[in-house]
Amino acid sequence: MSILERFSDIIKANINELLDKMEDPAKMIDQYLIDMMEDLAEVKRSTAGVMAEETRTKRLVDENLAEVSKYADLAKKALTAGNEDDARVFVAKKQELEKVGAGLMTAYAAAHENAVKMRQMHDKLTSDIEALKARREMIKAKVTVAKTQDILNEFSNSAEKTQGTINAFNHMEDKANRMLDEANAMAELNQKPVDEAKALEEKYAAMGTDSVDEELNRLKGELGL
Repeated sequence: MSILERFSDIIKANINELLDKMEDPAKMIDQYLIDMMEDLAEVKRSTAGVMAEETRTKRLVDENLAEVSKYADLAKKALTAGNEDDARVFVAKKQELEKVGAGLMTAYAAAHENAVKMRQMHDKLTSDIEALKARREMIKAKVTVAKTQDILNEFSNSAEKTQGTINAFNHMEDKANRMLDEANAMAELNQKPVDEAKALEEKYAAMGTDSVDEELNRLKGELGL
């Protein structure tokens, strides 16, 4: 594959398509930029080489044209001086140089076309890199927001589970309260009815009973003590 074809593929690369294939754009975007900068450095070196070849070929064309013009002038001078044989030599040399010049012009045309294409590729790749740099922070910000949203989604799921647990807890508490109320009611029902007469009997039975001191004094009186 020629250098032009290779870098033509680079220019045709779809940046969005490459980003879609990345598992984590926030981590891969910097690596992608590094790769593109390496490609740009190689394109720059190749472009410089192609442009140098164009300049060299152009110089050879200009030198050849100057030589052709020189021998044309010498042929004219030889004819003016009446030296036709000398003029014939100069014309032959001029024609020889013109044949060489035709090849040089063809080579220069190809070199010029290659230089133009390489410069276009260089400029396009440079533009793509600058555009990607401008989008890098935006892409990273989007990834950060997406990750934050994922965390919120996980918390939302956890909150739903927690609410389910709280509801179950409340249900068990209500059930425990009902059980306690039923047990208290049963205990109340199991108590014997209060005998009011018996209670009053115990109250009044204590009345009229002598205290210890009173009974001792009474016994002493009986004994004459």
